[in-house]
Amino acid sequence: QAPKTGPMLRSGAAVGDHVAVCGRLGWAAAGLALLEAGYTDPPEVVEAHHRPRVDYSAGPRAARAGATALIDVSDGLLADLGHVAGASKVSIDVTSRALDLDEELLRAARKIRPAAELEGTVRQWQLIGGDDHALVATFPPDALLPKDFRKIGQVTQAESIGRVTVDSENVQGKRGFRHFQ
Repeated sequence: QAPKTGPMLRSGAAVGDHVAVCGRLGWAAAGLALLEAGYTDPPEVVEAHHRPRVDYSAGPRAARAGATALIDVSDGLLADLGHVAGASKVSIDVTSRALDLDEELLRAARKIRPAAELEGTVRQWQLIGGDDHALVATFPPDALLPKDFRKIGQVTQAESIGRVTVDSENVQGKRGFRHFQ
């Protein structure tokens, strides 16, 4: 497939495309949670809330690799994938085990949650926390993912346009930041 030459839009995702992310997910939300609880450790997680780490070269790399849709994760992964799914008239399913359970996020969760809730807390930060400004893109199934992108899901048939599921299950409750509400 020829590389995209125009702007990357939200509306190009197609059934069968892979969903891939470049960048960290959940770090800014974890940093905010730590600060709200009165903690400043781990410092690299708190710093991620103050100054997100953005890889500006990821967008052009995704375009050159044949990305069909692209968005930054500023409102939360589920909310922003919902924008892609809605604009593309498809559904998207995220595979939770594809999201890294980073030790620094687990360490942050240990500060503010009981041990039984650690993985759930980290997953919540990753799925609905915003402000990391990672990039998430969709790629045709035969595309080679560009450097630093990792597959986290699949574009599926539009049972309900704009639907985003996790492990094929509907997500209840908050899905990220919503503007104008």
